[in-house]
Amino acid sequence: FNVNKKKGSQITGDEYLTVAGKPTIKETIGSMSFEISPESFYQVNGVQMQRLYEKARQYAALNGRETVLDLYCGGGTIGLYCAEQAEMVIGIESVKKAVLDANRNAVINGIVNARFICGKAEEELPRLLSSSDDELSVHVQRADVAILAPPRAGCQASLLETVAAAGISRIVYVSCDPATLARDIEILCKLGYEFVEATPVDMFPWTMAVESVALLKKNDRD
Repeated sequence: FNVNKKKGSQITGDEYLTVAGKPTIKETIGSMSFEISPESFYQVNGVQMQRLYEKARQYAALNGRETVLDLYCGGGTIGLYCAEQAEMVIGIESVKKAVLDANRNAVINGIVNARFICGKAEEELPRLLSSSDDELSVHVQRADVAILAPPRAGCQASLLETVAAAGISRIVYVSCDPATLARDIEILCKLGYEFVEATPVDMFPWTMAVESVALLKKNDRD
């Protein structure tokens, strides 16, 4: 039960009350298990979610040597789903409870090559890429693949510029809004990336809602 006493368009408040049962739900994707808190974002169509994640992992084309950035990672589900095929996964999420979920889910699934950081992706990513910031326990020497899974509003231009400046070779963009996806793809193309393809995934049949997974590659001609 969520309590929201604020006026305005914000859907949920800061207070959650457990009426019955446990304060988290447990979900399974393939062989993996996840505990999800009310504050964490999670796809509710489990069958289609696995198809969505499989497509994201396919686009990432990991061979075990990559460092993967999972930006707007929520409970860490996409990054953890890819972790077995990567050298390292580093996730960033602004909701503190979701970050706690992500790190707990790494432990639940025995994944030791994933780290999750609390903060805004557009603020934390430049710090991760800076070796001079001693406040962080994790630094990124190189990043090979970025998974972007922003809210409906899409990514801030500053984040896309930071991703491009890091020289990341492949971007997997998971979007719940085709309009902001198209806008951000246009920005990334101007920053030196080439749009390869996108695959829609019908999460809510007979509605207008659709998730899309897009693949972009660094344009070698630049």
